[in-house]
Amino acid sequence: MASQIPTLDIRRFDTDREAFVAELGAAYREWGFAGIRNHGVPQSLIDGSYDVFRRFFALPEDVKRKYHVPGGGGARGYTPFGIETAKDSKYFDLKEFWHVGREIPRDSKYADVMPANLWPEEIPEFRELAYGLYTALDQLGSRVLSALALHIGLPESYFADKTDSGNSILRPIHYPPITTDDIPNVRAGAHEDINLITLLVGASSEGLEVKSRKGEWVPFTADADTIVVNIGDMLQRLTNHVYPSTTHRVVNPPGEKARQPRYSTPFFLHPNPDFLIDVLPSCITPDNPSRYPQPITAHGYLEERLSEIKLK
Repeated sequence: MASQIPTLDIRRFDTDREAFVAELGAAYREWGFAGIRNHGVPQSLIDGSYDVFRRFFALPEDVKRKYHVPGGGGARGYTPFGIETAKDSKYFDLKEFWHVGREIPRDSKYADVMPANLWPEEIPEFRELAYGLYTALDQLGSRVLSALALHIGLPESYFADKTDSGNSILRPIHYPPITTDDIPNVRAGAHEDINLITLLVGASSEGLEVKSRKGEWVPFTADADTIVVNIGDMLQRLTNHVYPSTTHRVVNPPGEKARQPRYSTPFFLHPNPDFLIDVLPSCITPDNPSRYPQPITAHGYLEERLSEIKLK
């Protein structure tokens, strides 16, 4: 078994497909995490996006709160510091964030559960850069899902029509500087993600830790040109735990590093709201009988989980 989380070159999906799919599938079965490099997302887009995100979080508190939607579950716009709390955690996470969702026609059948985006008028470039990054990560996520589908014996295009209107979220996060040593909170408590897969841009700051099968916390600080992609609970459920959704956290760095802010931008790739999460027959075996006899829609599952983390 690999003793560290692998990083793979996704160009091999086109040039060395069989071996790449086998290696990627093995990484996810063991870790639930992998690094993806040569991902095709332009560095200029990533840098430009981070610039506007930092500028937004630097705005005065009363300006940012104009974009908070009370009762909206944080689905769009701004979620202030001190709200999201990891499931079963006593303390809230040390972060504030913004949510960008999919742009859909307002007469879409999903419009009632996928609200229109909000955009900060104080930063005119925010919309173009943030939605450009959203689109690029959505496309990359689709390629990863294609490889994972092949690994478990499904058609390469299996996920295409199940995620093309997915309620996916781009979440720029700001973890402010930590100014006291005796704080009980961590930047992000131990948790698993809700969605199919998560793509994390800008994981080159230290702090991300992944829990191994042996129960050890393994730091995963990716190279600057690497996007970290991990399995979420919806894909774990769909595949009957063939792909595990691995517990991870963002710890507070030691000493002076804690006095620095941390920024990161995960993209949570979701299925279409009415997609039925029902265990795939190919993932049921005598050794791994179905763990979820009752299917649930993607939207129903999302609602349940948002309540658990204090966003509903």
